[in-house]
Amino acid sequence: MRRREIIALLGGAAAWPLAVQAQQRAMPVIGFLRAGQPPRAWVEGFRQGLRQWGYVDRQNVAVEFRYTDGSVDQLQELAEELVRLGVAAILASGAPAALAAKKYYDVGARHLCRGPSA
Repeated sequence: MRRREIIALLGGAAAWPLAVQAQQRAMPVIGFLRAGQPPRAWVEGFRQGLRQWGYVDRQNVAVEFRYTDGSVDQLQELAEELVRLGVAAILASGAPAALAAKKYYDVGARHLCRGPSA
């Protein structure tokens, strides 16, 4: 090989990891908001539903759980925290959680889901 071909080959090889990295998407994050700790069976059902759609927690999607000790007073603060994290969607369990999420979440640009009260 001539020197130019070698330099071009090395330059392309050096740039290849950068091109691959640029094509990789950031992992989407789903926020979960609830007054009170969710039942274990409900959380496992949620994760199973994600798997049915091809999403596996901590592999190609992240789930950020935020819940209170049962009071609704902290829900707005937790909803605001989820929005600051840049979640792609919020799953709000119960009307108080849905209202708190709605206050801080731009429904026009993203989706707001209201889950069952369990």
